[in-house]
Amino acid sequence: MNIYKQTAIAVSIAASVALAGCGSSSPSVTTGYPASQMTRNSYGVIESIQVVQVSNESRGPGAGAVVGAVVGGILGNQVGGGLGNAAATAAGVVGGAIVGNNIEKNNRNQQVREAYQISVRLDNGVYQSIVQDNIVDLRVGNRVYVSDNHVYRN
Repeated sequence: MNIYKQTAIAVSIAASVALAGCGSSSPSVTTGYPASQMTRNSYGVIESIQVVQVSNESRGPGAGAVVGAVVGGILGNQVGGGLGNAAATAAGVVGGAIVGNNIEKNNRNQQVREAYQISVRLDNGVYQSIVQDNIVDLRVGNRVYVSDNHVYRN
């Protein structure tokens, strides 16, 4: 295997690894549960309860990005010779991964569900927002106990 093909393969692998961290998020949908500032036991009063849309969808690239990178790399490798070939292969890998990821994202069924965002004013004056699946008997103004990212009546 000549040096140009080795360079093209190395660049292709590096581009694929770099793209593994790429993803997008929708501004209108909460993904999973937000990290809590307080993870242990706290007391406070519920300030507000809002219904929010929650998506547990993975935001990283999937098979579409991988397949797109491979196809793009193969097509890019057919162009030019020498360093131009390596550059075309790398560009094909990156472009193919982006296109493949977008196609997969557009075809993926996003599963969105409703949950409740509960804003609590803690006794120490700090506000904490917690998202959970149900509110059972929680109401605005209730004194509550916050433990492990869940709100309970006190």
